[in-house]
Amino acid sequence: MLQSHLFSKTSKQLPEGEESKNAQLLIKGGFINKSSAGVYTFLPLGLRVLNKVNQIIREEMNAIGASELLMPSLIQKKYWEQSGRWDVDVIYRTGEGAKTEKDFQYGLGWTHEEVITAIAKHFISSYKDLPRAAYQIQTKFRAEVRAQAGILRGREFLMKDLYSFHVDRADLDRYYQEVITAYKKIFSRLGLKALVTEASGGAFTKEYTHEFQVLHPSGEDTVYYCEACGFSQNKEIYTPEAHKECSGEVRSGQAIEVGNVFKLGTKFSDAFKLSYTDSEGAKHPVVMGSYGIGPTRVMGTIAEVHSDEKGLTWPSAVAPFSVHLIALGDSSEVLLAAQKAYELLSGLVGESEVLYDERSASAGEKLNDADLLGIPLRVVVSAKTVAAEKVEVKKRSEKTAALMTLDQLEASVRS
Repeated sequence: MLQSHLFSKTSKQLPEGEESKNAQLLIKGGFINKSSAGVYTFLPLGLRVLNKVNQIIREEMNAIGASELLMPSLIQKKYWEQSGRWDVDVIYRTGEGAKTEKDFQYGLGWTHEEVITAIAKHFISSYKDLPRAAYQIQTKFRAEVRAQAGILRGREFLMKDLYSFHVDRADLDRYYQEVITAYKKIFSRLGLKALVTEASGGAFTKEYTHEFQVLHPSGEDTVYYCEACGFSQNKEIYTPEAHKECSGEVRSGQAIEVGNVFKLGTKFSDAFKLSYTDSEGAKHPVVMGSYGIGPTRVMGTIAEVHSDEKGLTWPSAVAPFSVHLIALGDSSEVLLAAQKAYELLSGLVGESEVLYDERSASAGEKLNDADLLGIPLRVVVSAKTVAAEKVEVKKRSEKTAALMTLDQLEASVRS
């Protein structure tokens, strides 16, 4: 793709009050645009990153037998009332006070346990229908009082929510562990080291739930963890006695929550009368689980973790492009050599994975933009490299560059 065709540009200006590192870097790089507090547009560069995050999540959800669907964001009041969650603080409501409130009172979806349980009643009636699992990647809305952390804490954000249905607690426990394993794979592929952290069950269960926490100074949570054994607990529930089986040092640190898993039990199946008939004809409530990952929050976390003083340093799995090709100078010799490199790279990684900066701009501006955008591999063509019949190759994560022939470049990219 030609960089001159990009809809967005890099910027030195930031919206007032934007203090979080993730938002500053993503706005300056032209990945996102702030509409209001906690509400952002994902520009073409940002959407490319977000789509890659979503694809990794999809692959691992599909691998554990979950089916993707898409539920509505506009959820009628009756669903929230049935579970007793119409009056929660985080919900955005529509149509209050209308004469025809029966028809026009809705809550914007901040979660979807109610909707998925009502849907499941159409398809689950027998033990033969279980277990089942379905997930979506969809926009959520929450009336956050403190929407001040860029895309780490939004009022409108993307969420992957998975729901599972089981005959009993034992089968839920089995699948719960499968999801934890899948989440570990997801975060590893995304370039994040996530601690599986015990947390309070809140209103759902007296058991511990589990959060996936990434250690970082910008995190809102405090976790206690041990690198020797993998122990990790949220500050809310931490007790030193919980770590008695290991002699390793327990440390504390700030962390960003990027995912969570809950054993819902029969809370929602009881509310919506979702039951199944066993092999002897007896009826039982369906046992449920809920599992979330916030792709937009994940993207913000990656920006916080994978960046330096010059800009972003995207992991290759989610980078907007694989290669950033830069032509310095506009002589016919430079442009011809750059075009040859563009064709080679397009053949190696796909044309859609090469960003070619052919703009009429200074070398300083182009190289600074490249550092800010954080694409993993930079290939520079200049009068100097043309004279040497080579190109300059530099990984974003490294400080030094190397001169390579096109054959050497090809071998390097293939490896």
